[in-house]
Amino acid sequence: MVKAVLTIDDIASQNTPAIVDYLKEKNIPVIMFAWGEKVKEFYDNAVYALQNGIIVGNHSYSHPAFSRLSYEEGVEEIEKNEELLDKLYKDAGVERKYRPFRFPYGDKGGDNKEAFQKYLAEKKFDKVCDKQLSYSWWKEHGHYKDIDTFWTFDFTEYLIRKDSGFTKEDVFKRMDDPEPEGREALFRDGGNHLLLLHAHDETEELVPEYYRLFLDHLLERGVVFEKPGFITAEV
Repeated sequence: MVKAVLTIDDIASQNTPAIVDYLKEKNIPVIMFAWGEKVKEFYDNAVYALQNGIIVGNHSYSHPAFSRLSYEEGVEEIEKNEELLDKLYKDAGVERKYRPFRFPYGDKGGDNKEAFQKYLAEKKFDKVCDKQLSYSWWKEHGHYKDIDTFWTFDFTEYLIRKDSGFTKEDVFKRMDDPEPEGREALFRDGGNHLLLLHAHDETEELVPEYYRLFLDHLLERGVVFEKPGFITAEV
């Protein structure tokens, strides 16, 4: 058996409500990480996600690479999005119980990494529980002690773009690869994963309901989607 926690980056989008409806249909729990500028563009769709039981976390306001920012600029990115998310939850009439954070691109800030981790801990951001993950590289890279939410498997479906040469078939190959280089096989028995998918209208245009295609494949292979747990950061 393979168990997984699903995360989806870069909401909101035009296709966010359709993704939410699919997840409800299949009873798949999820954390969606909100890109502030996109939330402002598709505000009602972000409200829809919250009102349908989705946990929405912070993915920064303008989606920069944090290693290219000063510490102060990075904090401003996080806090500007925090203000927006507080308003979003209030407008949706939903209590904000959890505050997970994910760095855009998984870029934890370069030389400022430890300072950002300290900030996230001091501000009581919620760490997504990863105690079920036993991969050696997870510990070697320090993810087990970091507050932000990283991942063990990225579908990389965002690479499906006009003239990119990357197709839905490439995503399926990536999922089914039994011996991937530099990462864990998705369907290895006994595995646990933090999965990363994206809410991108550009992908939707080229592969309608791409999220259904890929997540249905996991369900067909017997992957069990689990409700995420959280650990409140300790300073």
